[in-house]
Amino acid sequence: MTSARNKPLRCKPRFRIMAGDVIALGPGKIDLLEAIQRQGSISQAAKEIKLSYKRAWDMVDTMNHCFKEPLVASSTGGKGGGGAQLTPLGNQMIDLYRSMESTAEKSTQADWNAIQRHLKQPPDS
Repeated sequence: MTSARNKPLRCKPRFRIMAGDVIALGPGKIDLLEAIQRQGSISQAAKEIKLSYKRAWDMVDTMNHCFKEPLVASSTGGKGGGGAQLTPLGNQMIDLYRSMESTAEKSTQADWNAIQRHLKQPPDS
């Protein structure tokens, strides 16, 4: 059983970068980029973060179409196997997105502290 003390109250800023009606970049896409960075493969990254391969591929395709340059470069599988790697722009987008989250967290800390004083601890799960 997980106690409330193990899952403290928290505030986590999340951004969605919109290109028209399409989410060009958001928390799930950043998590996917980071997993591709670690795994070197879209399919392995999808497994790691518990997405279907199709969903992961669709997310990569959306990101690659929303930016002036692709964020992920992939090679087709086969006998030698395929793979995927982040482009320099893909790495830069991770850094910038995580920086935005950090900046937002720091700038809202006083408001979060005020809100926290009025919240109940969550019940044991």
